[in-house]
Parts: sequence; structure tokens; C-alpha cells
Amino acid sequence: MTSKMTHQPLKKNILNAAVIISAIGYFVDIYDLIIYNVVKKKSLADLGYIGDAFKDQEILLFNLQMTGMLLGGLIWGILGDKKGRASVLFGSILMYSLANIANAFVPNIELYGLCRFIAGVGLAGELGAGITLVLESMDKENRGYGTMIIVTLGALGAVVASAVGQFDWKIAYIFGGIMGLLILLLRVTSLESGMFKNMKEKAVNQGNLLMLFSNRDRFFRYLGCIVIGLPVWFVIGILIALSDRFTYHIGITDGTISIASCVMYAYLGLSFGDLLSGIFSQMFRNRKKVIYGYLVANFFLIVTYLFVRDITMTQFYIMCFLLGAATGYWALFVTIAAEQFGTNLRSTVANTVPNFVRGAVVLITSSFVYLENELIDTVAAALIVGVGCLILAFIGTWRVHETFGKDLDYLETDGKKNNDHNDLVSVDVM
Repeated sequence: MTSKMTHQPLKKNILNAAVIISAIGYFVDIYDLIIYNVVKKKSLADLGYIGDAFKDQEILLFNLQMTGMLLGGLIWGILGDKKGRASVLFGSILMYSLANIANAFVPNIELYGLCRFIAGVGLAGELGAGITLVLESMDKENRGYGTMIIVTLGALGAVVASAVGQFDWKIAYIFGGIMGLLILLLRVTSLESGMFKNMKEKAVNQGNLLMLFSNRDRFFRYLGCIVIGLPVWFVIGILIALSDRFTYHIGITDGTISIASCVMYAYLGLSFGDLLSGIFSQMFRNRKKVIYGYLVANFFLIVTYLFVRDITMTQFYIMCFLLGAATGYWALFVTIAAEQFGTNLRSTVANTVPNFVRGAVVLITSSFVYLENELIDTVAAALIVGVGCLILAFIGTWRVHETFGKDLDYLETDGKKNNDHNDLVSVDVM
């Protein structure tokens, strides 16, 4: 059930302050999210982990980071609905910036894991809070452009991470932390959402995670939002981050690929894909149809990646770019999630959904490793996990509501009339 609120004037300018600041913040967010995969070999080698010892630790540390994001999504999402979107942006970036600087000075694997976990908790707050703030600051016909700009620019943070990661791994972590601290200077000027301010004047349940489970339709929409994003992190967490395992089967005819380069080309593709998905959704005035198209492209590219043989290094990097482009519906995915729910739950959803997807990488990678060991075939294991993620994403896209042009100035309620403010309760429709 939803309850309408008093309409607040929204900005039509797609390059307003909220969009620009959120885009720069997400750029740093992606840099710090990706930098581990870029420098993991160098950093773990310095700590004495090479060969099989490295393989045992690389996924463990990555999963610690993603588990931190899972927890952080809950913390920052609820705080965003209770305390405000701007305050979450400030707190989250401070946490992950300090954690990354500390990561440069770790003397052992235990502290390395702790830093990745804390950084993950901090990283969880950036995207959801920024997207929520932008969606609530723009008019309903143009807000898709705002989120498109955020994610398109943000994805380029991985390109910078790939370049900086070619130098000393300690410098790479410090560089990311310093960038984050500099962003705090911009965050000081962040204005709070007018919809959030209006909500604060009402006696309404804010940031109550249980409300997402107390209503059947609300719960399945929430679950649908989460599974839509699974193919993105299957591609990034398995096919790209572990690309050296697949090139053994593929056969590169003219050299050895670099994971850092794979990450760079994949995120260049993702940035390009996000740009196109934003344009297409505005052009067709429909978000779900565009996501369906991207999921189909994902299927064909994943199959091609897994079964192509004896290609050049250049051709493999082109494949990474195309895979990244096919996962470039991340902006639409997060936008749909935030637009599904009222102002009093929007931050909770916008933060938990993408971070639950990121946290699901733990299940995705664990399933892949288990099947790889049982099937003794890396390609078959990846195909099973990848197709499973795509099937769930198709079902999730079918289950959620189309939200292009939807008025976001409303509240989620328990289905009862709000007598304090005489708000009319209405059922949210597709």
C-alpha cells in the first residue's frame, strides 16, 4: 500500500549538483571496489602468498569485501531513510577511504582481510544514497538521464584503478583513499532531498526493513530487484576477475593476458553499456524491455566466451569489452529498485539491493568453485552458474513493476489510513 505526499518541485536539469557530486563519488567508489582485483597478485605475493597459497586467499579476501558490502547495505540503507541521504554519503565515503589507506600498511593476511571487510561496509553506502538523492531531485521524465550519468562516469573508476594498479600496490590503495577524502569536500555542500524533508514532517515508519517482508507483493518486488543484478556480478566476479582460469581452456595464441587489462576493458564496456541503456530507456520510455535485451545479449556473449578457442590476446580483450557492455544495465537495475518503493523505504532498498547482489558474489563464486572441483571442468561450472543467474534475472525482471515516469512522491504504509495527515491510501500499480 502507498500513501501520497505533497508534491515538491523537482529539477529538470540533468547536470544538477546532486548528479555531478554523486557521479564523482561513484567514480571513487568503483575505483576502490575494483582495486583489490587489480593488485591482488602483487600484494599477496609481498605477504608471501604465491601459487596454490595465492589461489586459496584471492577469493577469500574478495568474499570478505563483498560480505562487508552486504552488511553495509543494510546499515547505510536504513540510516538513509532515518537520518537522510546526504549524511550516508558522508559517512560511507569516510569509512572506505580510511580503510583503503590502512590497507597499504597491512603486515599480514588477517589485517588485509579486515581492511577489505571494513572497506566493503563503507563502499556499500555510496551508490544507493547517491541514486536515491538524484531520483528525488529530478523530474520523473528525465531522472533516468541522471542515474545514467552517475553509473556511466562511475564505471570509469575501474579504468583508472587498472592503470594505477600497474604501479606499486600500496600506492594504489593510498591513491584511492586520498581521492575519497577529497570527495568529502564536495559532500559538505550536498543538499538533502526535498522528498525526505517532507517525509520527516510526517509520523511514518522510516527505514523499517521488516516492511519489505510484511507484504507479499512488496516482498516479491524486492526479491525481483535483487536477482535482476546477478548476471552483472557473475560476469565481473567470475569471467573477468578469474579470467586467467578460462584462458587456459580458451588458448591465447600470442601471449598471456593481464587481469588488470581484462578489468579495464570490461569496465570500459560497462560504462558504454550503461550510457546506451540509459538512452534506450528514455527513448523507448520503458526500463524493463531494455533489461530484457541486455539479458539476451549476456547469454550469447557468455556462451561465446566459454566456448571460443584459439584466439589472440586482442580478440580476448574485445570479448571482455563486449561482456562488460552487456552488463551495462546496472544503472537501470538500481534505478528500477529505487523507483519500486516509497520515500520512507527508498534508501533502504536502493542501498540493500545492489549490495545484496554484490554480496551474492560469495554464493556465486562458492558455487563456481564447488562445481569446478566436482565437475573437474571450469567451463561447465561457469556455464551452469551463469545460466542460473540469467534465469533468475529474467524472472526478476518479469516480476517487478515498470517505473518509467512514475511519481516517487509517496510513502509505503501498512495498508491503513494515516489519520494524522489525512493522506489517501492507494495501491501502487504497474
